[in-house]
Amino acid sequence: MKLAAREVEGFVKRPRPDIRAILLFGSDAGLIRERAKAIAQSACPDLSDPFRVVTLTGAQLQDDPARLADEAAAMALTGGRRVVMISGAGDRNGKLFAGFFEAAIGDALIVVEAGELTPRSSLRVAFEDAAIGVALGCYADDNRALQGLAEDMIKEAGKKIAPDAMAYLLDNLGADRMITRGEITKLLLYKGDEATPISLEDCEAVIGDSSTLFLDDAAFAAFGGDFNHLTDALTRCEGAGESPVAILRVAQKHGQKLHLAAASREAGNVMDPKRLGVHWTRSAGFEKQMRQWSSDRLMRALEILTDAELMAKSTGMPAASACGDALLRIARAAQVKR
Repeated sequence: MKLAAREVEGFVKRPRPDIRAILLFGSDAGLIRERAKAIAQSACPDLSDPFRVVTLTGAQLQDDPARLADEAAAMALTGGRRVVMISGAGDRNGKLFAGFFEAAIGDALIVVEAGELTPRSSLRVAFEDAAIGVALGCYADDNRALQGLAEDMIKEAGKKIAPDAMAYLLDNLGADRMITRGEITKLLLYKGDEATPISLEDCEAVIGDSSTLFLDDAAFAAFGGDFNHLTDALTRCEGAGESPVAILRVAQKHGQKLHLAAASREAGNVMDPKRLGVHWTRSAGFEKQMRQWSSDRLMRALEILTDAELMAKSTGMPAASACGDALLRIARAAQVKR
């Protein structure tokens, strides 16, 4: 089934009971994730419930096609409707879903996340042609949609915002729905219980340029060992037109700050992240990374980043590959206990 653009938000808030499977696709990964979570919670509010929620990938279904029908038909031991969440789906799964829709069994809600799909995509067509399936496009918000989202969140928090502050938000938040929600949430926390409207100064204190946020996100994810957020951040950096060398240099600066903090800790002192220029909204994450890394391991991480920049500039290796490989190596190292 297809839905008109104006019908999508209403469906996400109240999914039709006759729809068994929902495909979310498009260019906005944050919006896809947000809508997938909302739809899944309509059937099972606690998505951490191992008896009612199972998570799979498109690759797993390709390797074991029978898994789809098995999970769709399985009963929850604790009662309640089950949810099957599938990420990373693509046209390799199109034939499987087309067959499933011909003789669907069970009553589990199936929520599928994919990237951009063409109108001829076999996966997209399977959902659009199914009576019990629907395909929802998820694309970057324009300023009008972003303003509506910001106004709704600010109103729900019982606050108001000055016109110049709203203009600043629209200029600096970017188009990713998840990033937008996160930044507005930080802004509301920063404002706290103050009764005055959110001002331009408040926004400038909390929210930076969205491309800078993506660069910082990549560095924090790498040194925090967070592979999922690292992949998302690199994708957003690419979408924002950031060069691999710029990503590496921000990661180097982050590593240098951590090295200073680690060396200080090893000398018996504790360094406040604010002294290193770490934004207050990232202090907790930075402090956690300070405990993850020793100064010696950070020196090695910095060498990896420096070597990657040299490779990106002077060898035939694609710059994006050199950058991505280096950050993934650091993320793997971050997961190893000191």
